[in-house]
Amino acid sequence: MDGKAILGPWAKDVSPLAAEFKAGDPFPLLVIDGFLDANFAEQLLAEFPSIEGMAHSKDYVFGDKREEADFAKAGPACKAYYDYLLSEEFATIVSTVTDRTLFMDPSFHGGGFHQGGDGSHLDTHVDFNIHPKHKDWLRVLNVLLYMNKDWKPEWDGALLVRTDPKNEPRAIAPLFNRGVFLFTGDNTYHGYRKMSLPPGVTRKSIAGYAYELIEEGSLKARTTSWAPEDGGILKKTLAKHWTGLSAAKNKLSGH
Repeated sequence: MDGKAILGPWAKDVSPLAAEFKAGDPFPLLVIDGFLDANFAEQLLAEFPSIEGMAHSKDYVFGDKREEADFAKAGPACKAYYDYLLSEEFATIVSTVTDRTLFMDPSFHGGGFHQGGDGSHLDTHVDFNIHPKHKDWLRVLNVLLYMNKDWKPEWDGALLVRTDPKNEPRAIAPLFNRGVFLFTGDNTYHGYRKMSLPPGVTRKSIAGYAYELIEEGSLKARTTSWAPEDGGILKKTLAKHWTGLSAAKNKLSGH
């Protein structure tokens, strides 16, 4: 399946989107409704796994969701989407939009299928910057695809973005077939609040991450940095010291 059968009409000319991405509020980002061809989006949704079959994420106390990086095995549409995200054509799209030479991580480390049920949340955070297995890969862009039909605002679950945890966030609803190109840097805080979902409803997304080659050691590696909105003193203290704790753990484990 070629790219023209996968992406929506927006992809026919992406050059004007570079200025829109750069001017994104509150930091460079782009919201694309109709991200996929409508028929292909339906096929992809039909292959999305049940939440019971997915493992819990490693966000510890800061998040409650399920994830599966190896989403290509879920079916032919998922394999086609996986292959397309790794194609030269898509690399050209993300590079044109960001004005940087980017490529997608084929391992989808931390990405792939994401799903959360009633009570799921992901605290405000800034993503890690250097790929844990490739010290010369700088994470630059999150490529998010939401797969939620008939999403209601009262359920919460909107992607909340801000440049400072103290700021009022911009809310981006996780609507069906909505794509988001989200720049990731030192102050690109994002997350979603605890959801109240009826039985059988989950928040579904597929995440991929685009990287830029840099000189190894030219930037200090940063783990995911958490800034929870609530959770009490203990949780906020843990978040404050999380970077140091993670560095110590990685040093002991040899990572």
